[in-house]
Amino acid sequence: MSLFSGLYMGTTALRVASDALNTTAHNISNADTAGYTRQQVSQSTRHYHKIADATALVAAKQVGMGVQYAETRQVRDFFLDQVYRRESGRSAFYEVSYEALVHVQDLLGESGDRNFGEAIDDYWETIQELANDPSNAVTQGLFISKAQTLIERATNVYKSLKDYQNNLNSEVKKYVDKLNDYGKKLAEINKQIVNVEAGGIERANDLKDTRNYLLDEMAQLCDITYSEDVDGYVSVQIEGVDFVKRNVFYEMKLDEDPENGFYTPFWPHIAESTVNEKGEVVYSPEEVERGKVFNLDREISTAANTDVGRLKALLLVRGDHAADCSEMEDKDYYNREIAPSVCMNIQAEFDKLISNIAMSVNKILKDTGYTDGTQNTDNALFVRINKEGMADDEGWHVGNIAVNEAFLKQPALLNFVRDDETVDHEAADRLKEVFEAEIYTLNPNTEKRSAFKDFYGDLVVQVSNTGSVNKLLYEYQLDTQEEASFAREQILGVSTDEELQFMIKFQNAYNVASRYITTLNSMLESMISQFGA
Repeated sequence: MSLFSGLYMGTTALRVASDALNTTAHNISNADTAGYTRQQVSQSTRHYHKIADATALVAAKQVGMGVQYAETRQVRDFFLDQVYRRESGRSAFYEVSYEALVHVQDLLGESGDRNFGEAIDDYWETIQELANDPSNAVTQGLFISKAQTLIERATNVYKSLKDYQNNLNSEVKKYVDKLNDYGKKLAEINKQIVNVEAGGIERANDLKDTRNYLLDEMAQLCDITYSEDVDGYVSVQIEGVDFVKRNVFYEMKLDEDPENGFYTPFWPHIAESTVNEKGEVVYSPEEVERGKVFNLDREISTAANTDVGRLKALLLVRGDHAADCSEMEDKDYYNREIAPSVCMNIQAEFDKLISNIAMSVNKILKDTGYTDGTQNTDNALFVRINKEGMADDEGWHVGNIAVNEAFLKQPALLNFVRDDETVDHEAADRLKEVFEAEIYTLNPNTEKRSAFKDFYGDLVVQVSNTGSVNKLLYEYQLDTQEEASFAREQILGVSTDEELQFMIKFQNAYNVASRYITTLNSMLESMISQFGA
C-alpha cells in the first residue's frame, strides 16, 4: 500500500469520526426534546481497490480504501411503539371516565349554602316536625319554604350537570380540531420525508421524529392503526377508517345537534352530502349516522379494544342529550342509551328523586282534601311550569317543577286543620311515611330499594363507588402505560452518560486518525526532502 493510499484511508477515518461526533452531539443536545429518537452511527468499509485477480492458489490482490459513514439510523422498536400507543390511549380513556365521576361527585356534594344534601335533609326534618305538630304556623311556613329551597337547589344541581355536559361538548370539538391538525401535519410530513429520502442518500430522521410524535399524540385521542409502505409514507386509520393515506388527509367533521348543540364526529368522505338552496353542503341525519366515527353502542371491553381514546370517552361520558327519569321506564332502552353515559345516568336518577317527591307530596295533599292535585292547578303545592317548546305531556322533571306562589305568599293555606277544627295528624303522618317508604330503586339495574330520605345519599355513594372502581382501573392502566413507556425509552431514549462515552470513543478515533495522517505526512516530507533533489 502506498503512502498516498494511506493518506486517503486516514482522511476517510477522520471524516467518519467527525460525522460520528456530530451525531453524538445531536443526541445529547436533544436528550430532553419531546418525541426525539436516539440516532446511531452505522459504519462500513469502502470498496477495495483490486490490483490483481484471484487465482486457484492465490487470493486477489486488493488494497483497502478505508471506512465510510453508511447511515444515521433511528433506534426504534415497532412492536413497543404499538404497545405504548395502545396503552396510552386506553389510559386516557379511563382517565376521562375517572375525572368525570370525580367532577360529578363534586357537583352533587356542593359546598356552602348550595348543598343539595343539606336541602333534602332539612326538608325531611321539617316533615318530621310537621308530623309532631301539624297546626304550628311556624312549622307550616318552614314546610313551604324548605320545599322552595329543595326545588331551587335541585334545579341548580341539574343545571350544573347540563353545564358540565356542555363543557365536555366543547372538549369534543377541541380534540377533533386537534386530530384534524395532526392529520394535516402528518400528510405534509409524509411528503417531506419521501422527498428527502428519494435519492437514497439522506435520512429524514428529525422529520420522522416529528411524525412519530404526532402518532403518539393521536393514539391518546382515539384508537388508531398505522403502517408504513415501501416508499416511506405512513398511513393512519381511526376506528378502521382512513384518516391519512400516504399524502392525502381525510378531514373529520362535526355535526351539531340543532336542539342542544352537541357535536357528533363523522366522516364526510363516507357520508353523502347535498347542497341546500343557500349553496351550503349539508348532511342528512341518516348520512351523519352512517358516517359516524365512533360506534358507542359496542360494549366497552379491553379484549375488544373498545376502551381506547380520550375522544371516545368524552362522547360516552357526555351522552347525546340531557336525560330525565322517563327514560328509565324501558330497561333495554336505559341500558343501551342512558347507562353508558355518566352525565345522563346521574341526570335520570336525580330527576327520578325530585319528580317523585313532587308527585307524591301532591298526591297526599290531594287525597286529604287540601288540594285537587292536578298538574297545572293553582291549588297544588308543586306545580309544573309549561316552558316554551315543552309539550303538555312532558311530565314532571327538574327544571319545570316549582312551588305554588300562592303557598309561598300564604303558607297557612296548608293549616292541617279539618273542618271540625281538629288537627289533621293523619295527613302529616302520611307525608312522613312517604319519605320513609323504601320503594324506590336508583335505576332498573339496582335491587336495593331506598326511601326519599336516603335516595340522594345512595346516589352519591353510587357515584363514589363507581369513581373508586374507575380510579383503580385508571391507576392500573397508568402503570401499564408507564411500563410500556419505560421499555420503549430503553431503546429510543437518549442516555447522556452513554452518549458521553461514545463522544470520548469517537474523539479518540478522530485523534488517532489525525495522528496517523500526521505521521504519513511526515514520512512523505522526509522522502521528498531526501530524494527530491
